[in-house]
Amino acid sequence: MTSRHNTGSLFEYGQQQYARDTAPLAERMRPASFDEFVGQEHILAEDKVLRRAIATDRVPSILFWGPPGSGKTTLARLIATVTRAYFEPVSAVSAGVADLRKAVAGAQERRSFYRQPTILFVDEIHRFNKAQQDVILPHVEDGTVIFIGATTENPSFEVNAPLLSRCRVFTLQALAPQDVSRIVERALEDERRGLAMMNPRLPPDALDHLVNIANGDARVALNALEMATVATEPGPDGLRQVSVDAISDALQRRTPLYDKAGDSHYDTISAFIKSVRGSSPDGALYWLARMLEAGEDPLFIARRLVILAAEDIGLANPGALPVAVAAQQAVHFIGLPEGRIPLAEATVYLATSPKSNSAYMALERAMDDVRNAPHEPVPLHLRNAVTGLMRGMGYGSGYKYSHSYEGHFEPQEYLPPGLSDRRYYQPSDQGSEAAIAERLRRWWGDDGPSFGSG
Repeated sequence: MTSRHNTGSLFEYGQQQYARDTAPLAERMRPASFDEFVGQEHILAEDKVLRRAIATDRVPSILFWGPPGSGKTTLARLIATVTRAYFEPVSAVSAGVADLRKAVAGAQERRSFYRQPTILFVDEIHRFNKAQQDVILPHVEDGTVIFIGATTENPSFEVNAPLLSRCRVFTLQALAPQDVSRIVERALEDERRGLAMMNPRLPPDALDHLVNIANGDARVALNALEMATVATEPGPDGLRQVSVDAISDALQRRTPLYDKAGDSHYDTISAFIKSVRGSSPDGALYWLARMLEAGEDPLFIARRLVILAAEDIGLANPGALPVAVAAQQAVHFIGLPEGRIPLAEATVYLATSPKSNSAYMALERAMDDVRNAPHEPVPLHLRNAVTGLMRGMGYGSGYKYSHSYEGHFEPQEYLPPGLSDRRYYQPSDQGSEAAIAERLRRWWGDDGPSFGSG
C-alpha cells in the first residue's frame, strides 16, 4: 500500500490491459494528463485556485457539479495522478455503507503506516442517502480522506449541509461545440487508444451532426462515433467514410440534458412558467417541447398551467382558468401523444392573454393580516341570527341585504373595525379586469381600492 498504483501478477496486469483495450472509446480516450484535458478553462486555467492547489499538492475536499460528459470523473482521476495521494474510487450507484467503511479503513492504514493521503472519490454522490453521506463526514473532518464527489444535481439539495460546508464546489459546464469537435478529432487520429487503425473519415457535415446531437456530452459523442465507425464498411481504398446517416443510426436523437427528478426538471419548468408569464408564446412552446421530448409527465405540465392561469392571468382574462382546467382534463382523458395538442393550445392561450396577479396578491395581503393582526370578533351585523338569544344580543342587527337595494348594492363595512382601512384587492387595468375596476369604482367611489395600481 505504499503507492497509489496497484500492483499484481502478470496475469492480473494482462486482465487490466484487456479491459482497457476492450473498453468503450470514451473510456479509452479519457485524458491521461491535464494537457489532454479539453474545456473547463474557467476552473482549470493556470492562474485559477483549483489548478494552483493541484500543482502544490494541497487539494481540499471538492464537489464537482456539472452535466454528464463534462469531465467530472476525469478531473478527479487526473488530480490523483499528479498528487501523492492514493486514489480510491467508489460509485454511489452500486456501493453501500460497507464499501465506504472498507475504503476508510484502507485510508486509515495508509495514513498511519505510510503517511500517504487518500483521495476518496464518490461518483454520483447525490445517489447516497443521508446515512451514507454521514459515514464520510467524520473522516473528511479529521483528514483521513480527501473527499472528491461528482454530481449532476445541485449539491445544495443533494448533499448534506455538514458535508457540503467542508467542500469547495466547482461547477463544470457542458462542453462547447468546438471542444467536442477537438475531442472527436483526437479520437480519429489516435492510433493507440482511438480509431485511427480503422481508417475512419468523418466529413464536415457528419462531424457537425455528431457534435450537435451529442449536446455537449463528450462521452456520448465518442461512443456514437465508435459505433458508427464499426458499422461502416471500408471502401476499396480501405477507408471508412462515416456518413451523417451512420451517425444518426448510432445515436437516434439528441440526448436531452434532463432528469425528471433533478435540476433540469426544475430549471426547464421555471423557464416555461416565466415564458408564459412574460407573454412569449414562442418561448413557452419551446420549453414545452423540451419537456415533452424528455418524457416529462404531461399532467405535471397541465397542473402548472392551471396554477399559471389563476396566479398570473387571473381576472384579466377569467377564461384562462377554464381553458387550463380543460387542458388538464383532456390530457388525463386521452394521454400522449395527442395530449400534447391541448397542452400547446392552453400554453398559447395563456401566454397571449392579458396578465394580472391582483387576486393572488390580494390574498397574500389578506393572509398577512390574518397572521399578524389581532383576530377581532366578527362584527355583529355580519353574524347570522338563528335564535332569539342571538337576535337579543344584536346578531345581524343593521345588516343591509344587498338585493333589497337599487342595483343590488348598498355600502356597508365588511371588515373588523381594526382593519376597516384595508384594501386588499387592487385590480389592474388589464383585459377584463379594467371593467371590474370601473364597477368597483362606481360602487365604492374613489375612496375604495386603489384602482389601476395592481
